Amino acid sequence: MKSWLVIAAAAAFWGSFSSAQAQTLPLFEGADLKLGESLIRTHNCAACHGRIMNGPPDDIYNPKGKVNTPGALRGMVDMCATQLNLQLFPEEVTAVAAVLNRDFYRFTGKP
Repeated sequence: MKSWLVIAAAAAFWGSFSSAQAQTLPLFEGADLKLGESLIRTHNCAACHGRIMNGPPDDIYNPKGKVNTPGALRGMVDMCATQLNLQLFPEEVTAVAAVLNRDFYRFTGKP
């Protein structure tokens, strides 16, 4: 599996930004950040990303790489969930993407 297919699924416990910041984008408005954090832990995303990177799991995130918009971030989370057959609801995908935006990507403005 190509590493870019699973780029958007891990690391809620590394965040230091408020939930309000993640919700400033219309795409992530109303996202349940606690749910996103829980899904990331439940599906052990950090362990998978660590194996892909052969090192620290957060090395997989590259804000200047393939994921350069909030929509692309949500799309990558959806693609990862589909590839791994996680059977996430759309609001769960959005919740995970919102956590990743808060913790790593920090997109602001319009998606």
